[in-house]
Amino acid sequence: MKAIVHDRYGPPDDVLNLKDVDKPVPTDDEVLVRVHAASTNGGDPAVVRGRPYVIRIMGFGLFKPKNKILGDDIAGRVEAVGKNVEQFQPGDEVFGFCTGAFAEYVCATQDWFALKPPNITFEQAAAVPSSAVAALQGLRDQGHLQPGQEVLINGASGGVGTFAVQIAKSFGAEVTAVCSTRNVDTARSIGADHVIDYTREDFTRTDERHDLMLDVATSRSLSDCRRALTSQGIYVLIGGGSHSRWVGGLPRYFTTSALSPFVSQTMRAFFATRSQEDLVYMKNLLEAGKVTPIIDRTYPLSQTSQAISYVEEGHARGKVVITV
Repeated sequence: MKAIVHDRYGPPDDVLNLKDVDKPVPTDDEVLVRVHAASTNGGDPAVVRGRPYVIRIMGFGLFKPKNKILGDDIAGRVEAVGKNVEQFQPGDEVFGFCTGAFAEYVCATQDWFALKPPNITFEQAAAVPSSAVAALQGLRDQGHLQPGQEVLINGASGGVGTFAVQIAKSFGAEVTAVCSTRNVDTARSIGADHVIDYTREDFTRTDERHDLMLDVATSRSLSDCRRALTSQGIYVLIGGGSHSRWVGGLPRYFTTSALSPFVSQTMRAFFATRSQEDLVYMKNLLEAGKVTPIIDRTYPLSQTSQAISYVEEGHARGKVVITV
């Protein structure tokens, strides 16, 4: 089969190559999926370059990539199942998590997949898993979002942010989206009640106070962000950003949690986890038409390096998808 192979760290165009590799064989608890589409994520450029360097000691490989095929999110059709698999059968259209998405076939445990909603395309379905689940966990589990609350999404036009706006609206929240000028119309089109163009206005210096802030962009200091919250508001940081060549956003990640006991607001930082339950939750929202994946661009598998380079520029609107 064809796959994008990642043998060494470096610039995407130099280290990502389309090659023939062995087709995977499912174990007793796995499903074999013929990939129709895969999506990129914001962390992919860091994994390709091996920088910030801390990721190398976090399981990605110290001197060279541990996983030769990148990609975490797919949508496709089940081709074969292991003898212990009960949830799916050959021919089922599925979407979900895996390791090695940028390939024609993948194998993964059945617990990482859900049936694809029939009302969306494979490309749209592939855009969902990591980004939508991260937004859901941030708003619901970390932010305890309730109907009628005012929530601000900083970084509302990216992969996580576009899902966060729509998920927050599905909870009955009043949503303020923070994005650049070129993305204002997109933010409004997906349901944001208010949109702040950060090139013209600093959301931390308005008179508005919010019950919850989901910070995807990490474009303002923690003290500035606290100013945009109510006295008992909740700040939720997804990941930590990519501020340092050596340790990335880990300082902000740990500072956020360490600050919480000393201020009136609740300060939380988290990394999203794979969850079939949350994937099914998103499936239901997609089927109900409450959430629509936003796709900026699609690239064929052979142009995965160009897709990663585009993501690295930091201006993608919604998700960037690989068609296979």
